[in-house]
Amino acid sequence: MLKIWMVDFAREQSPTLDHLYHYATIAQRSGYDALGLYLEHRFAFAATPWSHGKGAITPSQIEHLQAEFPSLQIIPFINLLGHFEGFLYTEEGREYREENFSGLQACPSNPKFVSLCEQIIDETIAIFKSNIIHIGGDETAQLGKCTRCQERMKGQAEDEKAWLYREHFSPLLQRVIDSGRRPAIWGDMFLERPDALKNIPTNTLIFDWQYENGVKETAPKFAGYDVIACPTTAVYNAAWMHIERTENNVRQCAQDAHDLDLAGFCLTTWEQTLLNPYDSIFPAVEWASAVADNPAWETSLVDSFGEAKEWATALGIELEKMGGVWAASGHRHKLKCRLLLAGNPFLAWLHHRDEVQNGRDKELLLIIEKSIHYAPNEECKNVSLALRAMVEALMIMDEAHKHYAARQPDAAISKLAPMRYLFESLAKLGKQNHERIGGSLADIERCKIAKRHIEICIQRIRDYENGELGYLPAFEVLTNHRFTPHDQACWWLVNKWANE
Repeated sequence: MLKIWMVDFAREQSPTLDHLYHYATIAQRSGYDALGLYLEHRFAFAATPWSHGKGAITPSQIEHLQAEFPSLQIIPFINLLGHFEGFLYTEEGREYREENFSGLQACPSNPKFVSLCEQIIDETIAIFKSNIIHIGGDETAQLGKCTRCQERMKGQAEDEKAWLYREHFSPLLQRVIDSGRRPAIWGDMFLERPDALKNIPTNTLIFDWQYENGVKETAPKFAGYDVIACPTTAVYNAAWMHIERTENNVRQCAQDAHDLDLAGFCLTTWEQTLLNPYDSIFPAVEWASAVADNPAWETSLVDSFGEAKEWATALGIELEKMGGVWAASGHRHKLKCRLLLAGNPFLAWLHHRDEVQNGRDKELLLIIEKSIHYAPNEECKNVSLALRAMVEALMIMDEAHKHYAARQPDAAISKLAPMRYLFESLAKLGKQNHERIGGSLADIERCKIAKRHIEICIQRIRDYENGELGYLPAFEVLTNHRFTPHDQACWWLVNKWANE
């Protein structure tokens, strides 16, 4: 059974060659047959010179990586329809969008986009020696949104969107086959639209990703195709990682892969960003390889963290039991996203201030302080320090609101002032993560933007709490990045379509 560890470089990772060597060493030492590089726009394709963001992986790096690790298959994971957003939101890439300034999918009816896909495949085959070429295909929720696609697919099949999907991917998969390589594609759209599987070349590997439970019910639906079972580390929706959910998912997928005699096992690891560095989960990566070989392996996931076990228990088990925003969900972690992604950290207070009320803040900080105490290295400690700062930010904003509502502007400002230094500290953590493991450069900038917004809001309190406007804007209005003096009715909020 083929064992793969897939690393998500598309979430702003900027690895040096040494960082790539580190990832490959972990994969090889753990017993994986292959290291998958999930790339999206984070590869310097010659066909897309306009998309080469700072730190994108280069062909030269791949050449050196393959030479240094000849026994480890380096599998490229590219995206040729959905998850094309890193290309679409550049000036040159905007012509490939399925919708205007919305979503993450390109238009499969755009001849220029199809030609670009062919060029990317040809380049990938020329650079990577791997027998497997993965061309994406997941989460194409925008199928048929544009008028060109609607006109093209109308009346073509009972399930027109399934027809559109397979019309796009069948020739691209065949292009890989014609080159002498084996194509691979994600399986979710075939489960959603079974007719899409018609005319898909039977030599195609189907990567069946299921992040709850296993693949026992889904993998048999790909009869006639070789299937790879794909669990994940439950990070994307966690403050750090949900330990129990990860363990159950990995063990079940591994067991199903053995029971169903599947072609392989691929541990996917997604979205190590928002101040959550990749090297903090390396013990889980090593553990998953052992479980792939033996689903009944006695060592638990939390025990695999060794000297970091108490740290992992605090952040991966105890924090989840606090419920609220810390519990597992189907979303990215809402507190982290609202604090860092929108350029306005006060959105976190607007939605999650109950997390620091009625003594809950003390309980949260007790768990996080415990994790700091037990953190054995920089990667672990940085996760803990970032989470403590996020809780403290909520506490600061909540206290500032109380003073603001009581018409105590100086007290409100004195409460908010430390947040500037808090985000400076978070930016330093982001820089350390970047230098140590090639982590997100965007995280550093997000912290800088948040700090600037804090300063803007402090100035607004100085300017408007004296009654100059004739009314006192609500705290969540004054601190919003769209706040406009004298717009008492908040037309920017009421007319939501204008924000799109």
